[in-house]
Amino acid sequence: MVENYLIIGGDGFVGRWIVEMLRKRGERSIIVFDLIQKYFDEEIKHYKGDLSNYDDISKCIEKENITSVIHTASPSHDCKYEELFWKVNVEGTKNVIEACLNFGVKKLVYTSSSSVVYDGFSELINVDETAPFPKKHMNVYNETKAAGEKLVLEANGRNGLLTCALRPCGIFGPNDMQAIPGFIKVMEQGQSKFQIGDNENFVDWTYVENCAYAHVLAVDKLSKENQTAGEAFFITNGTPLPFWDLVIIASLTELSSNVTGKEPGFTRFRVKFTTTNRYFNINKAKSRLGYEPLVDLEEGVKRAVKSVINST
Repeated sequence: MVENYLIIGGDGFVGRWIVEMLRKRGERSIIVFDLIQKYFDEEIKHYKGDLSNYDDISKCIEKENITSVIHTASPSHDCKYEELFWKVNVEGTKNVIEACLNFGVKKLVYTSSSSVVYDGFSELINVDETAPFPKKHMNVYNETKAAGEKLVLEANGRNGLLTCALRPCGIFGPNDMQAIPGFIKVMEQGQSKFQIGDNENFVDWTYVENCAYAHVLAVDKLSKENQTAGEAFFITNGTPLPFWDLVIIASLTELSSNVTGKEPGFTRFRVKFTTTNRYFNINKAKSRLGYEPLVDLEEGVKRAVKSVINST
């Protein structure tokens, strides 16, 4: 059967990689739904729309006879407008699910986050998918991501729709607007001589191409028979390392000191992130999705840093 793919948030950081991965393997019907239209040529059909408007997403799914949806859209975790998280991650996801059910979509893959099980205080050491949501989430990003994931998984099996959720951790890579540029800013402002904590806490990261690969595997593998439908999966590079070691890897490249800015280096969230163990067991993704990282951590950092240098 010919698949008609819809990538929601396809102009975003992860979504762009998913689109390119599908295109490179020869898929002919790839549709992007996003607020912006920036990265793709006329070979990729694009719908500009707002997820909080049901008509926007439903018209796209109906008109293009979509069979598989990958929903990557979300405000970044550092967005200052809390209402936007609820608008996109919860209300928008409700609209996606309703449109999928109403127009016969067969598969829905949701980009969740590893942070849905993080309360901001507890250690997460080799945590797997049996870990419950915390009673109180650390912030509204985590709370709304968890709410969206729950909605998607609860929709599994309704009207023939199969769903799953992926929980990537610490996504970085070329065109990354947060992780690697943040580290480079710290180094170039001379702040790398300060270290918070003893660097004995391990943290997971996910190179963006690996994250995209996991999404493609999920949409391919999604079925009742292989225990993927209705399930959540942690996705990482599978190589947790002390938090500050990633900064050290990045600093091994020769960087020019030309980044300035007045944004505070460490918010409360960042302090907790740099001093707490937060790494995950990805055996479920390996066994059920066939996931194995395509790019190792060191090579991923080199590629990410190179893209930042080339853009300055």
